[in-house]
Amino acid sequence: MNKLTICILVLLMSLGGFVSAQQFPSQIWHDGRITTTDGEVYRGKVKYDLDNNVVQLQGQTITTFSPSTVTYFEIFDEYYGGIRTFYSLPYAQSTDYEVPTFFELLTEGDNIALLCREYITTDTRGMGMYGPMYMNPMFGPPMMAGNKLAFDYYFFKDGRIQRYGQKKKELFEFMDDKSDEVNLFMRKNRLSHDKRGDLLRITAYYNQIK
Repeated sequence: MNKLTICILVLLMSLGGFVSAQQFPSQIWHDGRITTTDGEVYRGKVKYDLDNNVVQLQGQTITTFSPSTVTYFEIFDEYYGGIRTFYSLPYAQSTDYEVPTFFELLTEGDNIALLCREYITTDTRGMGMYGPMYMNPMFGPPMMAGNKLAFDYYFFKDGRIQRYGQKKKELFEFMDDKSDEVNLFMRKNRLSHDKRGDLLRITAYYNQIK
């Protein structure tokens, strides 16, 4: 086995270790605070679980809060490098009955607000019959196989939360009175209709020109 082959194998092993050790924001404790519906504020290490719709506070014991007892909570997320705020809002997920649900607020204005809920999904790119496959670093970037962070997006408009299906036509329907201006803004700045940071900029722009 020559030196080049050994170097490639070492690189692939280190990449595999990175994938297996990767943690997502919902899997770690953050500095933060929780504000409850009765006005109490709890500060400390905070961890959230949107799949189960709970937020936890770490102290001598771990306290779990549901959206029915929380107004909002904030965390400092080193993954994104900033403060993230999650509100408890009434929403009907699978039935017509609205229940308190945690949503992250991305941006808000007088006309429309952009919300999201994150989840972890499997990224099958680079998966082979026997597990993860990687491109040779000599010929291209490695393709990591494993989990990735994904988002469902929602717009709060006209007094209710509406899910956004991440289609450009649907985006323009939400912003129908300014769709031409929004479309031009997206083209000038090369913004996508389904990326977190781009959607934030688009929504903020729409509120600005309303």
